[in-house]
Amino acid sequence: MSNDAEFTEPALVRFTGPGGLTIAGDSWGPQDGPLVVFLHGGGQTRGSWKDSGLALAKAGMHAVLLDARGHGDSDWDPDGDYRRDAMVEDLMAVLRELGKPAFVVGASMGGLTGLIATTHAERERITGLVLVDVVPRPERAGVERVIGFLGSNPEGFASLEEAADAVAAYLPHRRRPRNPEGLQRNLRLRADGRWYWHWDPAMLGGPRDGRGEEIDVHTEALENAARQLEIPVLLVRGRLSDVVSDEGVAAFQALVPHAEYAEIGTAAHTAASDANDEFTDAVVDFVRAHVTVPEH
Repeated sequence: MSNDAEFTEPALVRFTGPGGLTIAGDSWGPQDGPLVVFLHGGGQTRGSWKDSGLALAKAGMHAVLLDARGHGDSDWDPDGDYRRDAMVEDLMAVLRELGKPAFVVGASMGGLTGLIATTHAERERITGLVLVDVVPRPERAGVERVIGFLGSNPEGFASLEEAADAVAAYLPHRRRPRNPEGLQRNLRLRADGRWYWHWDPAMLGGPRDGRGEEIDVHTEALENAARQLEIPVLLVRGRLSDVVSDEGVAAFQALVPHAEYAEIGTAAHTAASDANDEFTDAVVDFVRAHVTVPEH
């Protein structure tokens, strides 16, 4: 297996999406390892997967963590196009550049992108799917809470401490960091001296047609995609989640009888961040069960 000290820092990679849009990412681990592409949730960045990227690299896997369009270091779409189909095309463009089949791990918004991508004309590029706290039939109250947070504070924050207050109110189950400096990776300091979230506000614009939402309300399309799944699938749920319920899990398992399931007892909707070690172990075990990992 990989030397623990060998992959301590990722390589910054940039891909060209449709229309020349730049999609930024971090590449962790050996290039000849099984490819695992991570798609974050709405309002997050590739940084939310950092610990997972390092762990997969140490396990001999090639992890690529992407910033979605309009997020992090990826380009904002000039036309404000943040439809699910646009994100699917971004993913496919990245997979073409990477040049080999991949396991796709998607949280919330990223999970929906991954699920719909499995119905794409080039779906053979996806050989396994991990859905992180997302199902075709989510709990509406939880969805609205997520969307409400993403749309709050459009006027920005006077300080990092003020931003930390907003995050603490949104994630009361999570221990608040002593130092809010870590929030800088999710905020941008503008000329007016205020801090603003890194994502394009246009992500939340328009009617509720799936444009910019953390959870896509197009249930029928999602369920149709789920029914067609033949590749290995793992659903990871945070036990404390208000977005994915027991009923939502059961409905998904009825659609995808071969799907594997892992529940993280101490995690909520942001399962990968809430209990990263447990989450990452589940992903590593899933990939190892379905592909041979080369020795390094």
